[in-house]
Amino acid sequence: MIEDYLRAKRIGDRQVSKSRGRGEYPYLPALDDMVSPADIAYEEHVGLLEIPTDQIVGTKTSGRSNAFSRDFMPVLEPDSEFATKWSSLYDSQLQEGIRDAIKVYEYRRRFYVQEGNKRVSITKYVDVSSILGDVTRVVPKWSDDLDTRIYYEFLKFYRVCPFYEIAFTQEGGYERLAEVMGENLEQTWHEESVELLRSAFRSFERVYFSCHGDKLSITAGDAFLIYTQVYDVPSIIGMDEGLMIKHMGKLWTEFLVADTDDKISLVETPDAGKKDTGILGTGFGKRTRNYTADKPLKIGFIFDKTPDTSAWNYSHELGRNHLADCFEGRVSTKAYYSCATDEDVRRAVDDAASEGCEVVFTISPSQMPETLRSALHFPDIRFMNCSINLSHTSVRTYYGKMFEAKYLMGALAATAAENHRIGYLEGYPLYGSIANINAFAVGAAMVDPKAEIYLSWSSLKMGEWWQEQIIKEGIKVFSGQDLIAPSQTSMEHREYGVYIREDDGSTVNLATPVWDWGRYYELIVKTIFDGSYDHQPVDKTRALNYWWGMGSGVIDVIMSQKLSYQTRKMITALRHGIVCGNIHPFDGELRSTTDIIQGPDGGRLSNDAIIRMDWLCDNVIGEIPRMDEIRDEARSSIEVSGVVEDKK
Repeated sequence: MIEDYLRAKRIGDRQVSKSRGRGEYPYLPALDDMVSPADIAYEEHVGLLEIPTDQIVGTKTSGRSNAFSRDFMPVLEPDSEFATKWSSLYDSQLQEGIRDAIKVYEYRRRFYVQEGNKRVSITKYVDVSSILGDVTRVVPKWSDDLDTRIYYEFLKFYRVCPFYEIAFTQEGGYERLAEVMGENLEQTWHEESVELLRSAFRSFERVYFSCHGDKLSITAGDAFLIYTQVYDVPSIIGMDEGLMIKHMGKLWTEFLVADTDDKISLVETPDAGKKDTGILGTGFGKRTRNYTADKPLKIGFIFDKTPDTSAWNYSHELGRNHLADCFEGRVSTKAYYSCATDEDVRRAVDDAASEGCEVVFTISPSQMPETLRSALHFPDIRFMNCSINLSHTSVRTYYGKMFEAKYLMGALAATAAENHRIGYLEGYPLYGSIANINAFAVGAAMVDPKAEIYLSWSSLKMGEWWQEQIIKEGIKVFSGQDLIAPSQTSMEHREYGVYIREDDGSTVNLATPVWDWGRYYELIVKTIFDGSYDHQPVDKTRALNYWWGMGSGVIDVIMSQKLSYQTRKMITALRHGIVCGNIHPFDGELRSTTDIIQGPDGGRLSNDAIIRMDWLCDNVIGEIPRMDEIRDEARSSIEVSGVVEDKK
């Protein structure tokens, strides 16, 4: 019917006019004009697929490209042969449907038509969501730009789960999606998982776009990953759209955070939130009240292990106990131990809420997923998770600049290592821990340019970490764990901080960095008492992370009296420089094991570059482990806040 052609042409004419007004090429782009043979790694025949019509964006060649607007609406005159053929095909498709597959080329998840342009035009005109296509994939040559890295991740995903419609704007999205679905990127997915993903994502995408998700720069896939952190995938199937819209409303600020490049506001000093203008803005989000011994501020602490078996939990338990001593009864705390699973955390939060807790601290990154769910369920409770670089507006995070103390420990260790070799034990490869290693290495090299740092990880599947290296390398000076748990006895309880291991197996402790979590929690509680905690952030598109260092008194070093006065004087001077801001471990020239990070005039690394470090200094002997090398019990934290890659 020529009337439909005329309506389609009017749409096409408007699209052409808008494109010209924006300075865009108004017709269909041609793949052959966009990509040269030199840019192509290879081509492969994929076969017959149902192709989402919104991913068909151009033609293979430029022959017929100017017959259509950028969205395949016709623009040639109605008395043309093209218009007659379009109208006849339209009538045929209405009566008989599309009998033959179009022929298309896929490049970077977009499709370009070689045969069937008019069929695509009609399909888009009648608003059909997909069309059958015979697909040939054009794979770009590998390069290190973000888009290519993400596309190669997609290729890996597609080979185990043939689903084109879901895309991400950041690396790692397909791996996280596989984890959500209980699958991986190495083995073909179960058919039930593929169908579940296809149905759930399409339902989610429809509602997401109805809520104007298309106005954000993140993809529906990015938003889907955020949504499934809180609500499980099977529940999406058949969910009432009104309920899903309500869920999205709760998560919308999380979508906004993902929509910005600068996702996190780092509060680097305890008094930053007390300013009328600044990172926390003005106005109160919650009503403040006076807390007394009769009506104290109730706080729940949720531990993943127990203080007597975990040094990390023990240090936070000391911090919890400190609160009872410094506020004269105006603070009441309750501890929940061994909450390692989501179910354990959920039960602890439910109990804390029933007890009237207004603040809940979870002390492990592995507890963040359930902490986020709980924060959305209990919006009147302040939730905080001990981690760094996890961007959620509903949960604030808190952590310390331990790399400052590690820099001092490296300098100290270098004074004792006569053979220039120092062993270094790190726990988990989490955000921030790589900076600790590198700061230690920088500090050691400042004192001894020949210093080498032999790196091991306590979270590996291997056995006793020092044995082989001691025998092979003759290492005597070590940087061990920062704190010991009460249950650690005999020789183990001496191997912490920087120490010397003598030939007879005895140890001499030289110094140790310390977390003063009592000080940290005290400062946070004070912000609640004075009302500054509840100042709403001016920019709701950024998550709030506390990241305090030695200048705040939450991190320090303890030195042995056995050290020479010259060594103690050197460490004291370096410590003063860090506290005053005159010395920074990552200032000036920095070299990794494979590259020059920055030259002599590079200045200080940004906070984001420090937190997200995924490289090791050139004097570090060792590597960041792969996920398959990590013990099972350590993986939950690393999956949430780790820097390893799940590669074999």
